[in-house]
Amino acid sequence: MSPTLSSSSRRIAALVPMRHTSKRVPGKNYRSLAGRPLYHYIVRSLLACPLITTVVIDTDSPVLKDDIAQHFPEVCLLERPEHLRADTMPTNDILLHDVAQVEADVYVQTHSTNPLLSTETITQAIERFLADYSVYDSLFTVTRLQTRLWDSLTRAVNHNPAILLRTQDLPPIYEENSCLYIFTRSSLPPAST
Repeated sequence: MSPTLSSSSRRIAALVPMRHTSKRVPGKNYRSLAGRPLYHYIVRSLLACPLITTVVIDTDSPVLKDDIAQHFPEVCLLERPEHLRADTMPTNDILLHDVAQVEADVYVQTHSTNPLLSTETITQAIERFLADYSVYDSLFTVTRLQTRLWDSLTRAVNHNPAILLRTQDLPPIYEENSCLYIFTRSSLPPAST
């Protein structure tokens, strides 16, 4: 993205990759939540964002393809190629495929499993990314943790067990929460395959 690109001509594509199958929760992307398929919530939030110019769903699911055509005809549907369908496929490989198919200056990626992610939060995140683009080439959401953490060998990660500070006095640690990623094509690492 050019830092001089005017905001009125900036193309921002939202990417929502969704496989038909899921190991942990079968059919999660189209499973009903409060009377609607789960993915409907995030798609509605993305479509309502005034900064997003196109919403793209990458899928291999016949169930999703039919439902998208019926409820979201304005969404761009990408057929996921066979070689990218394994549940072990790194998401970056899927994103590299998607950005090669969809021309944009900025990409926003999220998941169907973020039904409470609001249009306001998405808009604020994009605005922050654009404001700070000259310094940072990407943005992702985190959850701030101020709690005592231990590794699998029962070693303290972020505190001294001999000096039990109040948790609010511990230095915060940030967990990547997979709600939202914003990036440009050039900031994606190369494919793993």
